[in-house]
Amino acid sequence: MKSPRMGSDVVHDVLGIGFGPSNLALSIAVEEHNAGRSAGHRLNALFLERQSGFGWHRGMLIDDATMQVSFLKDLVTLRNPTSDYSFLCFLRERGRLIDFLNQKTLFPLRMEFHEYFEWAAERVSHLVAYGSEAVAVDPVRDDDGQVAYFDVTCRDTAGSGGTVTHRARNISLAMGLEPHVPPGLELGERVWHNSQLIPRSVQLADSGAPVRRVVVLGAGQSGAEAVDYLHRTFPEAEVCSVFAKYGYTPADDSPFANRIFDPEAVDVYFSAPSEVKQSLFDYHRSTNYSVVDMELIEALYATAYREKVSGRERLRFLNVSRVRSVDAGAGGALDVTVEFLPTGERQVLPTDVLVLATGYRPRDLTPLLGEAAKLCLRDDEDEIRVGRDHRVETAPEVTAGIYLQGGTEHTHGLTSTLLSTVAVRAEEIHRSVLAGRVPA
Repeated sequence: MKSPRMGSDVVHDVLGIGFGPSNLALSIAVEEHNAGRSAGHRLNALFLERQSGFGWHRGMLIDDATMQVSFLKDLVTLRNPTSDYSFLCFLRERGRLIDFLNQKTLFPLRMEFHEYFEWAAERVSHLVAYGSEAVAVDPVRDDDGQVAYFDVTCRDTAGSGGTVTHRARNISLAMGLEPHVPPGLELGERVWHNSQLIPRSVQLADSGAPVRRVVVLGAGQSGAEAVDYLHRTFPEAEVCSVFAKYGYTPADDSPFANRIFDPEAVDVYFSAPSEVKQSLFDYHRSTNYSVVDMELIEALYATAYREKVSGRERLRFLNVSRVRSVDAGAGGALDVTVEFLPTGERQVLPTDVLVLATGYRPRDLTPLLGEAAKLCLRDDEDEIRVGRDHRVETAPEVTAGIYLQGGTEHTHGLTSTLLSTVAVRAEEIHRSVLAGRVPA
């Protein structure tokens, strides 16, 4: 068998797969660690990203949408409050620090926080290989038969399509979530996931095609934001929000409930019995799942009432309902069948676009890890076992590390895929990598 083409002779201390906020935070932790240290005490790191540049939920960067976490939960502050990679340092460099403070808010615009991420990513760009999609992870054994390294093969997505392989003592998997499409539905020209809301809406608006009706499926924050955005973007269209609840559920952002996102809460969750973990998850899912900010709920209700008064109702809420089928309609449109669950009554809505605000799910890492996946230990529920330091528990002969940034709700709780502890998690992984490293 032909040997893989190695990217270099360097063995990386840590190789990140995916370069969203989680691995960006880790790259900054590595960069700050290396500053001022001699070569033998630095960490050699590389991060792979299949996109041509940094991008985080670009399809939902609605101009007036705000973050749902405090700006202090940025990439660094909870790890190192004096870091010059903080959101406040970004604002100072952009000349907006005083203007931002005058707003008296903890929650920046989402597009501004994305600008902050881009600013931070540019400062560590020397650690990143953009246009590099990881396609395989292979265990590498040393002379003693131990799995001491992983070879990560990546494909050039921006040019030749050729492959190159990098060797690492540790890998950090932060590949994000994938859009969830309900069974029986398929994405297409007229069926979108909300992750593509803005580019697809702009494309539709630029096409000049008439938009008479849009249906949005989902009762969470993204669904409500999509309803509001589409209602404003297509002023002649009827926008129908379909969800199984009676009404939108307000997000619980009260101080005591928000403590579920504290670093200490991760310790409690991690050490708790499985039944307690489930209880904590069920009790506090209203802090994050299928909930909407109260301000947006009230704004949508006010809009609907105002239209009822005026006699022109473009905003409709089909509650306690589900989409039962989607079929081809006249003129290339869709016929969306919606069932009112209490009575079983069904109505067919001729629709120009169906937007699925149906959330995300963890990516299946097995195809990428291949043989390496067989070295990962699993619990009684067939979930991957993960240590408190986010390192996957592996077979005894494995000394190389696999770290998960995301996909660990079963071990670390609600913060697994959220920004709330991104800086703290980066510090925990950084320390774990350092603890297992033999200085050069």
